[in-house]
Amino acid sequence: MSSITNVSRRGFLIGLAGAGAFVLGVRYLPRMVTQHDSLAYPTEADLATLHPNAFVGVNTDGTVFIVAHRSEMGTVIRTTLPLVVADELDADWKRVKIDQAIGDKRYGDQNTDGSHSVRSFYDVMRQAGATARLMLIQAAAARWQVSPSECRTDLHTVVHDATGRRLGYGDLAGAASKLPVPNREEVPIKPKTNWRYIGKGMDSYDLPDICTGRAVYGMDAHVEGMVFASVEHPPVFGGKVKSYDAQAPLQITGVHQTIPIDPFQPPCAFQPLGGVAVIADNTWAAFQGRKKLNVVWDNGSNESYDSDEYKKQLYATARQPCKVVRALGDVDSAFAKGGPIFEAEYYVPLLAHASMEPMVALAEFKDGKVTAWAPTQNPQAAQDIISKELGIPKENVICHITFLGGGFGRKSKPDYVAEAAVLSKKVGRPVKVVWTREDDIKFDYYNAVAGMYMKASLDSKGTPIAWLQRCVFPPITSIYDVNAVYGDPGHLQQGWTDIPYNVPNLRIENGPAKAHVRIGWLRSVANIYHGFAIQTFTDELAHRSGRDPVEYLLELIGPDRTIDFKGLTTRTTEPLRTHILGRQFGCAG
Repeated sequence: MSSITNVSRRGFLIGLAGAGAFVLGVRYLPRMVTQHDSLAYPTEADLATLHPNAFVGVNTDGTVFIVAHRSEMGTVIRTTLPLVVADELDADWKRVKIDQAIGDKRYGDQNTDGSHSVRSFYDVMRQAGATARLMLIQAAAARWQVSPSECRTDLHTVVHDATGRRLGYGDLAGAASKLPVPNREEVPIKPKTNWRYIGKGMDSYDLPDICTGRAVYGMDAHVEGMVFASVEHPPVFGGKVKSYDAQAPLQITGVHQTIPIDPFQPPCAFQPLGGVAVIADNTWAAFQGRKKLNVVWDNGSNESYDSDEYKKQLYATARQPCKVVRALGDVDSAFAKGGPIFEAEYYVPLLAHASMEPMVALAEFKDGKVTAWAPTQNPQAAQDIISKELGIPKENVICHITFLGGGFGRKSKPDYVAEAAVLSKKVGRPVKVVWTREDDIKFDYYNAVAGMYMKASLDSKGTPIAWLQRCVFPPITSIYDVNAVYGDPGHLQQGWTDIPYNVPNLRIENGPAKAHVRIGWLRSVANIYHGFAIQTFTDELAHRSGRDPVEYLLELIGPDRTIDFKGLTTRTTEPLRTHILGRQFGCAG
């Protein structure tokens, strides 16, 4: 009987380039660290001689370890946030090593989503670096028997200008580690004039590994004894398995067994979709075995969903009065006065994320605990869903973060990581779940389909005196609440209720739409369809009036002013940011 040998992608390419040599089974794994007395899985920063907080450590050889607690998917956040720490620490970037954190609540929010890593952690990172710097200064001052105020730092060194004495960070790490960690209010932060790295530009810390093939992505994770799984998911959202052929896949060389996965219990949230998994020695065997399952499905209530008919429903709803979410002036009276009226409809279909690396995750269930390796944007969410699916404490779930071959919001939903954990428990071995590209597209958390209706009454110059806009889309909240049909305040604020136009009569509405697939966020989320409708309508109005579209847009934005969003009937828990509008403006959120 023939056998199939696993060949890594990198090994294959190296073999092609190596004068006929063929490299087999090259294995890549995230670095493992030995156990620590007080932490289940410490970083090298934790193990360093001086480690005043969770994000930075300094060893006696002068090596500085900085923890990256967010996920790297091409945004260079694994470089950006550590650079902030290094700047405040006055560390030599050449002597910095970045340590990828696992999912752990001690780092705060680890959901690398919403484009807020720098906004949320800039001050935290500055404080982390500045605290270590102050402790090193205090240690040097104590050795020299001078006041800390007489000392400063200069690239990995503490300096006493009055005497010209200098001490390296490695020399001071031991003494600094014995000092009490100062309170936040005691820690001075660098002035902008002293910034060394912030705002100056820097190559990605990971660029050499990415370019030479050493970077570890989800598909590269490997543990001894692991098997591969490919899952046949229900073709209709909410479908269930009626029957399948458990024996036919075993005819494929390398296939071990087939295992059913329970369907999710509504609401779906981040639960596995359910279906049947084929377990095999390699992905090829698993994929081929899947073709022989011959699953008979109970497709459930969403079987009748048809995108063309649904589009008609969205338009029909948008043409009727909907729930008012913001109002200014009297739109109905303005429309009733006559004058040119322009109406338009816009549609945006479901959008899949289609990241370069489809869903993949490796998990091992052993002794009541799960260790997972995954290209996830949200390791803490992975811990949560694995804990719930397997009925084990969250602290018994360790989630390592590999590099992400793209994410765009899809990989913040860890259903695929939970699949690997569920299957590992059933199989009794480590399991790597690998989705095909087709799986990735068919079973996404799609950015919502949307229908928009726009209407404006124009004056003699073609400028709107009344403006009405309605949007109808299945909300993201439907994955958490099966009865949710209206947009939530946060997503309505994304390019819709926060429109900054200076129109005297304005009404903004939102209509109901039931979700028939999993709805999720994609880069810029609701701005995708909201921005498309508003800006296209604006351009069409400019064209009808024969005016330059940029000048027309600037006139609609109006004079410099602060918008207080009077008439906004629904808000997020956080207030809209103040809009100071002039030639440039930003969106609220």
